[in-house]
Amino acid sequence: MQCTKTTSKLIAVCFLYISFVSCDKTTPKKPSYTSWSTYLGDEGRSHYSTLSQITKENVKDLQVVWSYEAPDWGQMQMNPIVVDTLLYGVTAALRAFAVHAATGEEIWRFGDSLQVWHSTSRGVSYWENGNDKRILFTRGSDLYALDALTGKPIPSFGIQGKIDLRSGLPEEDKDKFVISNTPGTIYKDLIVMPLRISEDIDAARGDIMAFNVITGAVEWVFHTIPYPTEEGYETWKDQNEFVGAANNWAGMAVDKELGIIYIPTGSAAPDFYGGMRKGSNLFSDCLLALDANTGERIWHFQFTHHDIWDRDPPAPPNLLLVERKDKKIPAVAQVTKQGYVYVFDRRTGEPLFDIAEKTVPSSTLKGEEAWPTQPFPIAPKPFARQSNELTADDISPFAENREALKELLIKADKRIYAPPNLSPVLLLPGYDGAAEWGGTAADPEEGIIYVNSNEMAWVMQMDTVIQNGKVTSLGEQVYLNNCVICHKVDRSGMAASGFPSLIDIKSRKTKEEVAVQIVTGKGMMIGFPQIPDREKKALIDYLFDENDKMEVESEKSNQYPLPYKHAGYNKFLDNKGLPGISPPWGTLHAINLNTGKYIWSIPLGDTPELGAEGKGTGTENYGGPIVTENGLLFIGATKDGYFRVFDKYTSKLLWEYKLPAAAFATPAMYEVNGKQYISIACGGEKLGTEKGNRVVTFALK
Repeated sequence: MQCTKTTSKLIAVCFLYISFVSCDKTTPKKPSYTSWSTYLGDEGRSHYSTLSQITKENVKDLQVVWSYEAPDWGQMQMNPIVVDTLLYGVTAALRAFAVHAATGEEIWRFGDSLQVWHSTSRGVSYWENGNDKRILFTRGSDLYALDALTGKPIPSFGIQGKIDLRSGLPEEDKDKFVISNTPGTIYKDLIVMPLRISEDIDAARGDIMAFNVITGAVEWVFHTIPYPTEEGYETWKDQNEFVGAANNWAGMAVDKELGIIYIPTGSAAPDFYGGMRKGSNLFSDCLLALDANTGERIWHFQFTHHDIWDRDPPAPPNLLLVERKDKKIPAVAQVTKQGYVYVFDRRTGEPLFDIAEKTVPSSTLKGEEAWPTQPFPIAPKPFARQSNELTADDISPFAENREALKELLIKADKRIYAPPNLSPVLLLPGYDGAAEWGGTAADPEEGIIYVNSNEMAWVMQMDTVIQNGKVTSLGEQVYLNNCVICHKVDRSGMAASGFPSLIDIKSRKTKEEVAVQIVTGKGMMIGFPQIPDREKKALIDYLFDENDKMEVESEKSNQYPLPYKHAGYNKFLDNKGLPGISPPWGTLHAINLNTGKYIWSIPLGDTPELGAEGKGTGTENYGGPIVTENGLLFIGATKDGYFRVFDKYTSKLLWEYKLPAAAFATPAMYEVNGKQYISIACGGEKLGTEKGNRVVTFALK
């Protein structure tokens, strides 16, 4: 952990600490946790409610009281918010909407009825000042401010109600792919926006930007890739024009009393080869504590040095109180893709559990310099299995091709932080991580977190770049530069990993539809607006098997400029498409951060394909839980499509309901006219599930 070094910053930190612990203010003012007016329930991202009408005794009586059917179908990752009597959300095609929170009656919907946006959204943000009430949400690179009561754009915000998220970025990045999947964080009259950008050589810089909620103007910018005169610049060697990202995409939390915003940052781009960015690469893969008023850094901690595994934090941090020596300490906890939990004093950045820097393997790729050590928290223990724990006995008992799986398992490098190589590396937890973007629930006053986790192994491998001498057309070269990681050299895709075949795309889409998707992206596919029109046309012709076989030997600008490229996202699966390792494949945990000990751990979800044997195997899951003060834990998230309620103290299953589509989203709990409700978005489509279009809401009979 490295804190600021200037005297003024030290004084600021000391003042914050003294003001916090003096005058009988040893703990922050306790929120009520009775509303759900912000993403994941509150600014501390607690996923927590003190509403108590639903109990362990009557939860079995929950029933659907209303269901809102959106006009479009597909992934709905959004966590609804509720203000007064209105529930706000975003459909699969990025249409913002408001419905009556007690009936589901649509009040307004904003979005072009003709143009369909194919990205994903995790929700909206809300701001008010007197009668000025605003919903802020993103579509493409635009951030909109809508009147919360009518859904109409507010003309005084930016240009006719919208601004470009790229407006605070350097000029050279203003035509690159930039969107936001996650709602911004509100602090006073500011909104600090997460950004999703490319993860390859075309990535924009991932600067943290705060915009004025009233005008849309850029108020402050923090450079996550430091400029030459800024602290941290020395941690980037040989930096060139191909380096970008280090963006926050997962969301953030804010302590309004301290005036500190906590921001987990992403990996630097390109993701899997860092030969052009030698060094530890601050402030990528960090938890940043910034002054929310100015963007000035107060402290930071880096979770992965020189990340070449895409091991960035996948969810917002949790703000909670943790007990040490009979005192409550305001803490910030961050879960990671590796399955680790890091806990810090949120005022100073001091770790509340020891963190050990351990030696990790070095790289064998030409030009790469993997960082020699990585930080491992001593406690709590990881909430997912680690690759180095696997043996041949861990092959799935359900696999018919066990010997082939054993052979690959034995052959692969299973060391923790084994760097990307030309031979297979077994990555467990996998690329998507153990913790996911749905986030972690917390008992904010008791120091306990509840985290759902995936245990899906993936095979990581690099390949040498195919250069133009082996390529017969410009379209093929553009494809190899931009599309091959997900859709493979032969265009066959990786359906089990969520990447479709493009071989027969001309039978499913028109050239116009493909052209739009190349620019805007779809689902978790990024867009490529930076591809010139000539190259985009050549790519489409190639995908439609209409290439003119134009030689590209002279097209030097189209060569991929690095010696290695990621070979693709391949899950470690058996011949039936199920995980190649033994269950559990998805888990749920309660962890006491006062002690670092686990309260309980259970499999989460079933595998219907295995019949009775699939009960309790756990399954891949996306979306997070919520917990209540009176002892309930609600979670959808699972591939099997159930909504479940557990006893948060014992993990006992109390109730389950088969949803109309899988709910890869975090639910929301709220109250209207004295009645308690819980709503969850059911969009499906991910993991090969049926697509859906509903927000389903439950209450007692």
